[in-house]
This record gives sequence, C-alpha cells and structure tokens, in this order.
Amino acid sequence: MPALLPTSGSAHARRPAVLISSLAAGLLLVGCGSAEALRLGPSPAELPLPAGIRVAFNHRAEHRYRSPISGQWRQGDDLEAFLLEAIEASRREIVVAVQELSLPRIAAALVERQRQGVRVRVVLENTYSSPWSQENPASLPAHQRHRVEQLRALGLGDAVLILRQGGVPMLDDTADGSAGSGLMHHKFMVVDQRIVITGSANFSPSCIHGDPDDPSSRGNVNHLLRFESPALARLFTAEFGRMWGDGPGGKPDSRFGIAKQEGKAERVLVAQTPVEVLFAPHRRSDANQGLIWLETRLARVRRRLDLGLFVFSAQNLADSLAVLRARGVKLRVLADPGFANRAFSEVLDLLAITLPDHRCRIEAGNRPWSSPLEGVGIPQLAGGDKLHHKIAVLDRRWVISGSFNWSPSAAFQNDETLLLIDSKPLALHFEHEIDRLWRGADLGLNRRLQRKRLKQRQHCGQGLARDNEPGLGRSSRRPSEPPGRRPTERKPSQSATTMAVRLP
Repeated sequence: MPALLPTSGSAHARRPAVLISSLAAGLLLVGCGSAEALRLGPSPAELPLPAGIRVAFNHRAEHRYRSPISGQWRQGDDLEAFLLEAIEASRREIVVAVQELSLPRIAAALVERQRQGVRVRVVLENTYSSPWSQENPASLPAHQRHRVEQLRALGLGDAVLILRQGGVPMLDDTADGSAGSGLMHHKFMVVDQRIVITGSANFSPSCIHGDPDDPSSRGNVNHLLRFESPALARLFTAEFGRMWGDGPGGKPDSRFGIAKQEGKAERVLVAQTPVEVLFAPHRRSDANQGLIWLETRLARVRRRLDLGLFVFSAQNLADSLAVLRARGVKLRVLADPGFANRAFSEVLDLLAITLPDHRCRIEAGNRPWSSPLEGVGIPQLAGGDKLHHKIAVLDRRWVISGSFNWSPSAAFQNDETLLLIDSKPLALHFEHEIDRLWRGADLGLNRRLQRKRLKQRQHCGQGLARDNEPGLGRSSRRPSEPPGRRPTERKPSQSATTMAVRLP
C-alpha cells in the first residue's frame, strides 16, 4: 500500500519524477563525498510498509504538493489531503478528538459527510472550541490575538463556525463541569470504526502547511499514521466515548484528564503488526503512567535509539538515556529549538550543563551528565516552525509515536495518546525522517545556547537558588508543571524563550 495518497495526477505519472529527483539528490550528496548519503539507503518512495499502515510526513523531501496556504509547491506530504481522503470515504461514523481544528476544508468535509447521513462528533481543547471570527481581538491575550490575525489572513472561513452552522455536535474539555483538563491534547480521528488516523499534527494550518502570515514558514514538523484495524479503532472509539459521555445536552458524564481513570496499555494486531496503545493521563502513583511506560520500553534498547522530540522535560527518561549510553547504545537526540534551551529541558542534562531560569533558579532534582552527549542536535527550520514530532525509533524495529510529549504534564494532566508499533519496515520510514532532520542540524552546545548561558550568567552571577530551597514560596513542582490548570507546553508552537507565537 502506498505511503500516502497522490497529490496530483496518477501515481504512475508521478513515479519517474520522484525517482529522478531522488537519484539527483543522491548523486549530489555522493558527489560531495558524503558518507551519509551512502549510509541512508533507499528513499521512502522505495521502502515498503506493513499491511494496514500508512504514514505521511509534512516535510518529506521526496514528495511535494501545492500548499493551499501559499499556493506554492513545497516538499512534503499533504497531511490535510491525508485526512480528507479518509473523511470523504466514510460511510457510517466519524469521531474526531484533536486539540485544534482550524482548517476550513476539513470542517466543510465533516459537515458534508453529516449531510450525507454519516454520524460526526468532534471533541476539541477548550482554548480552540469557540469560533475565532466571533472573538473580539482587543479582549484576547496576545497569543490568541495573534492566532486570530493569522487565521483571518487565510480568508477561507472559520472552521469551528462551519462545524457549528453545519450542526456537527461538538464539546470540549469543560464538558465535565471543570475548567478543563491540563490539555485535551489528542490528535486522532476514527472513521467507520475501522480506520484510525493519529500522530503529532493538530488539524491546523501551522501544524500542516505553514503560517498564513509568513511565506517562509513550511509548518511545524509533523507526521500522521493511518491504521486500518477494527481492533485498534475500538480502543480509540472507547477513549473518545470516555470524553464524549452522553454528548451535548445529555447526562453530565463526560470525563477528561484524571477523571477518565485510564488503565494499562492495550495491545492489538494491525494485520500482522503488533501495536500497543496507552492513553493518558494517570496519577503519579499509578504504575501504568506514561513516563514509566516509556522508561520500560527504553530499557529494552540494545544497540540504537533515535529521538525526535518537541518537549523533553522528564528526568526519569533522561536518566534512562544515561544508562543506555553507559551500555554503549548509539543515541541520536533531535530537539525542538524553542524548548531545548529552556531551564527545565532535559536536553541540557544530555549536554552536561545547568541553566537557571529567568528567576535565577535551577531545577530541583536536576542531574546533568558528567560529559556531554555528542549525539544531540537542533534541526535547522524556518523561523517560527517547530519540531513537533514525539517520536522514537528503538533498535531500528520499534516506533513510538502519538501526541504524548516526554513531560510530566503529558503523563499526569493531559489527554494524550502513546503508541508502540513493532515493525521494521515502518521503523525505516521514521529513521529516514530522523536522518533528514539530522543533516544540517546544529550539534552540541550551539551558539544560541552559548549566548543564552552567557546572558544568564551575567544576570544571575553566582546567585542561583534551588526551586525547593526554603523561603522561595514555591513547591518542588517541576517547571514544566506550573501551578494552575495549564502546563507549560499548553501552546505547542510557542517558545517561552522567544515568546514568538505560532499556530499549533
């Protein structure tokens, strides 16, 4: 089965161009004396996929499509078309649980399917569940005002308003009577109780195509997986059902966050491929919680581990990587430029440095490594774009994916998905994506981090304080879990260091 749907013309018509493009790129690399080109092997256009599974990457170098935002041809798979294909093929039911849905074509397609008799239901994060076109920008916080300005620049309509006017039932994570879960951070869609599409991408312009107000933007780096499996669809539909409850106007039985009382991971077969699914959050004391789940899987790695992470703020997982390094496991860690250099980032541990925050405090329980890991990289991205993956490739066989950032907030507060897929063919696709990001990445203690460390030293001198020192007026809560209902990563595309706002 092909990796993604055609973007223009037939697959046969496009194949020679893809092969010529791939061959030219390979010759260029070899001509420059690149050993990396020889090591990478065949492109994803030539790699097989396991039965019942497809994958799309919106920055994939071997494919291209015309962006509906800029109108220009760009490299990558069209994740919006990937979603539309499944929506338009539906016959009975579509359920969507996604943090943000702001692509008007997706909304219009859902309305049309409902008009044709398909049962459609949508769950959103409450920050994004109101029509932006009806908001008064002057009354909004700066980041929400910027988002409204960007969406208005599209000129294509208000997706949430389209859903509302089309009569599509919707609710958000305040439906349980609370102010909302940490984040309703899922990114999944289930079609006809048979097809599951999930991954790292919100259904928004900036997560898929690029920012409407920035021609240089190519969108946050994301992927989507499509599984054809009634067994897997039942698990995702049950998770949706816990959040939906009796639906709008029904009994007040919607459950989000800890109230969902998530259990242990469940394992199903997609054709012959084992897929393990864990939904979050859990209580810290629960042995099924996501950070322990990840730690257990990392402990099994024997030779090689590749990571591409948006947020990495879980100390136990940094400690797990230290154990792997001591065992001689080859590590490659790619981190988002905005989050990697924050004071609570475990990337700093891997680089053997400690960075105080703007209050000159250092993280309680922090354990920087005694020597830096050479295999740490910050990918080169267009300004404002984010590395939004939450992926790991273990021993070139297992793939970890989902919405789950490697953070305490994801494990203990947010509505999240974690996947473990046992497939060597699929792992090669994700390894190729890591290879692509690794080429040209800024490795080690980069200039941006050096400048920030110097600035913090000048600001703080030696007057550093621990978060858990008496008299600070703070608990031992990690910086990624500030007091209140909103975790630090509430805006997946906003850097707290630069405060540059991008759509999730």
